[in-house]
Amino acid sequence: MSKLVVPVVLAGGQGTRLWPMSRSARPKQFLPLTGTTSLFQKTLQRVGDATRYTAPIVITNSDYRFIVAEQAAEIDLPLACIMLEPVARNTAVAIAAAATQAQSLFGPDAVLHVLPSDHDVDTSSGYWAAVDQAAEAALSGQLVTFGIQPTLPETGFGYIKSDARIGEGARPVERFVEKPNIERAAGMLAEGGYFWNSGMFMLGASTFLTECEALSPDTWRAAHNAVLNSRVDLDFVRLDETAFATAPNISVDYAIFEKTAKAAVVAVDFAWSDLGSWDAVWKSADHDISGNVARGPVTLGNISNSLVISDHAHVAVDGVDDLAIIATNDAVYVGKLSAAQKVGDMVKRLRADPQTASLTEVHRTAYRPWGGYTSVLSGDRFQVKRLFVKPGKKLSLQKHHHRAEHWIVVRGTAEVTVDGSISVLSENESIYLPLGCVHRLANPGKIELELIEVQTGSYLGEDDIIRIEDEFGRA
Repeated sequence: MSKLVVPVVLAGGQGTRLWPMSRSARPKQFLPLTGTTSLFQKTLQRVGDATRYTAPIVITNSDYRFIVAEQAAEIDLPLACIMLEPVARNTAVAIAAAATQAQSLFGPDAVLHVLPSDHDVDTSSGYWAAVDQAAEAALSGQLVTFGIQPTLPETGFGYIKSDARIGEGARPVERFVEKPNIERAAGMLAEGGYFWNSGMFMLGASTFLTECEALSPDTWRAAHNAVLNSRVDLDFVRLDETAFATAPNISVDYAIFEKTAKAAVVAVDFAWSDLGSWDAVWKSADHDISGNVARGPVTLGNISNSLVISDHAHVAVDGVDDLAIIATNDAVYVGKLSAAQKVGDMVKRLRADPQTASLTEVHRTAYRPWGGYTSVLSGDRFQVKRLFVKPGKKLSLQKHHHRAEHWIVVRGTAEVTVDGSISVLSENESIYLPLGCVHRLANPGKIELELIEVQTGSYLGEDDIIRIEDEFGRA
């Protein structure tokens, strides 16, 4: 087709079903679960063909704004807009806000390809044929979803009933089916004519918003006013919180697709996974002769049908079957791979205990727009961190009320400002930052700056930062 499609990438999810690697501060869409790039980056790469697509609109929450911008920059893919949701309100209002923004950027007849940012998709020729068929149907006024040809009686997905056939374009949706039990799923698979609901859509912005106003007016009104009263902050568009918060917390399936007469489905059979559990990650990967998937520093003995991943410590496993073993630098999960959906229950237990709640929220390594830091050691009145700063980046000009710091350069070159005086430090050199001084760290070099930070004081929390100047708009 000749008209360029507007990609809308939904990247605000905070799911923890892939704990301990996925946590609320850095969920699965920003992790490299299927290769060297993150799922979000893979999604952007799928819509990177300038002969098919405009620059993407990404909608996420404020906490992820710098991760989104940085990961897009890493793969050199320009974005049309990064929209920030002020509160979580599910997919209906997010898509409505993106559709409203797309009309202002690309015209009232814009066609949107709405994509979750955390799915694994095989972009074979069948995929692109389905995309073209869906785009043509959207241009004709249909609201199109992609239905995946089921291969198993899967209970983790919703289903779509339709007489659609692979390669034959869009057909009307007969009905949507909620996530079934195993008996119902097996029956639908045997009967045929049912497809997994992929959560990917193709729709005309005008058609969608008209249906939204008619079928879910509270959603339409919230999205319209949130965009109308939005404000630009650096490279981001902050949706108005007062308006956005009035939206019902409802998915686009419930709000629109299950009510509209314009719903259609394009049947597809390309490889697809929502990677919603460790079992799904195992299924999507290549297995060894014993049915295992191993990543990171891992040694396997007499083990079969298992998933073993480590991003830190070396993990040695022997004499087991059907296990998921996931190791990070501060937590390890071990459970039946075939019961991987129960990770969510474990996360709820951890979150309910004040002693372990932080394990579901943050990693020991925290990422910032300038680089990040890893917590190495902490004790009474002291803390040790490893800081890493990207070339050309600098931290905010800041001060602390309760702690002093000592920086030792391990690699690269550091430019340090202390109370207006600038020093340049090389490897093995150090500097002391007394309590209350106004300071800033910058990396003027061409390689990543790495240093060890030793903090001492009565309070060492991250909220003891008074920002005076900040190039990322946080002062």
